[in-house]
Amino acid sequence: MTEGFLQEQRTLEGDLNSENSHQNSVDFLMNWFRKRSIFVLAYGTGCGAIEMPPTFTSRYDAERLGIRGAATPRQADVIIVSGYCSYKTLRRIIRTYEQMSNPKYVLALGSCTVNGGMYWDSYNTIKKLEDYMPVDMYVNGCMPRPESILEGFIQLQKDIGNGKASSWQKYEENYEFYRKNQEAVLGEKVAPSYEADWYLYDGGL
Repeated sequence: MTEGFLQEQRTLEGDLNSENSHQNSVDFLMNWFRKRSIFVLAYGTGCGAIEMPPTFTSRYDAERLGIRGAATPRQADVIIVSGYCSYKTLRRIIRTYEQMSNPKYVLALGSCTVNGGMYWDSYNTIKKLEDYMPVDMYVNGCMPRPESILEGFIQLQKDIGNGKASSWQKYEENYEFYRKNQEAVLGEKVAPSYEADWYLYDGGL
């Protein structure tokens, strides 16, 4: 048995402060709680969002793994960038990500988040998400099936439990790098404008 309560108890009772461990007992316990209660922001950023409803409903039932939806960034632990990402959407993803509380994690779906996918030569689509914000887990496929998304979540849970999922710290430590890349495509005003109607060119972007 490599998983389950008995294994977790043996680990807690073991010497977590040895040279072979990078977590103390409190860190291990906190990460165990975190990986068993993942709240995913209900925000579909791209075409891959169509796979989210079946992932969370009765057939695949992600909630049995401790994964459920959250209504607002303040409640969420994970944001899913589900496919291609235009500049206009990137503004809102960055705004939403920065509103989330630490620790927070990013799950990216499909090839569009890696190299632009079929939109690699588009004039208004980013090519590599990790240039603008850190990513904890990539899920391949175009678009990935619910089984693949669940595998991505399970691997993310393992990384959280091992204390290896720390992209939010990377974002804080390398903020100048990410901000420079964000401004290169979005201009100095990275946050979206809410001062005009959405359909106006100057305010809607």
